[in-house]
Amino acid sequence: MAVGIRVVSTDDAEAFADLLGRNRSFLAPWDPVRNETYFTADGQRELLTQSLHRLDQGLDWPGVITLDDVPVGRVNLNNLIRGAFCSADLGYWVDQAHSGRGVATAAVAAVVRLAFTELDLHRVQAGTLLHNRGSQRVLERNGFTRIGMAPRYLRIAGRWQDHLLFQRLADDPT
Repeated sequence: MAVGIRVVSTDDAEAFADLLGRNRSFLAPWDPVRNETYFTADGQRELLTQSLHRLDQGLDWPGVITLDDVPVGRVNLNNLIRGAFCSADLGYWVDQAHSGRGVATAAVAAVVRLAFTELDLHRVQAGTLLHNRGSQRVLERNGFTRIGMAPRYLRIAGRWQDHLLFQRLADDPT
């Protein structure tokens, strides 16, 4: 099975609504609390339209994780900052049916390559909940190093939670 990434399209709205509906309980401990509209095709279409607008502005790179060209998750480079910082924040999730099979690891590898080549970034950073060992392993397998802990960093599952912070620099060996 071939793992790939590509830029999102508004045509992905139905697929994402289906994936998110099936994975709602699985993703809930790792995500912000979402309103009901988020899980619908219309809600996803609106979100994808906003994501593509941010892509056009050079602010984000919103991606789809595919397995044999079928969407199975998302991978995003958010908050692209140029100038002296030249950095972005990494986020990703994969359908529970494909979790633990190397799909996220391959997708992160692909988006990191894109970040350091096509986007010419210096740094990609990511944060994980303290107990999210699976995501930490994905980052470590991709050459990310732990750089610290941020108290009450993001509001996840309805409460402010601590996160471990990781980074990968463009000139880090893999």
